[in-house]
Amino acid sequence: MDNLNIGKKLKTARQSRSMTLDELAEVTGVSKPMLGQIERGQSSPTVTTLWKIATGMKIPFSSFLQEQGSEYIIVDLQEQDVLLEENGAMKVYTLFAFDPIRSCEAFFIEFESGCEHKSDKHNDGVEEYIFVTHGMLDMVLNGTKITLREKQAIRFEANIPHSYVNFYKDTCTIYNFIFYKE
Repeated sequence: MDNLNIGKKLKTARQSRSMTLDELAEVTGVSKPMLGQIERGQSSPTVTTLWKIATGMKIPFSSFLQEQGSEYIIVDLQEQDVLLEENGAMKVYTLFAFDPIRSCEAFFIEFESGCEHKSDKHNDGVEEYIFVTHGMLDMVLNGTKITLREKQAIRFEANIPHSYVNFYKDTCTIYNFIFYKE
């Protein structure tokens, strides 16, 4: 992962909103020193930290991860940077970065056995679509547990606390599509 690239994107996004690091820290819940380190490429942000920043700034998560494409994009997971979370038990690959025309972004995510990831609620109007391609995944949506099996999908309003839990023996893989309402 090119931390300096994420840092440059964060700094550009912050400055385009005429925000100080103090103001950014206030709206994101991420400390000013940490934000400064990310902007300078001195710290590698976690998925959770990037989500907090994206949510606080009201910008798509993937805007930090990938450049916008041309007329078409072919994605090969083996060529994508991977974000590791939960001590490497969760691997997030950006398939398609945020597209302002479609107001969506897409990810391929792997959850190793024993992985539990809690996601902060997103802004109002954000919808998530999850499609399980392998294994099983328990989702906890606003306190309600739902089990998804291979070839099952779910759609939900993501402005609630939600968790992804794989306490099954096999790795679970999913496609995650996030849609932003204007």
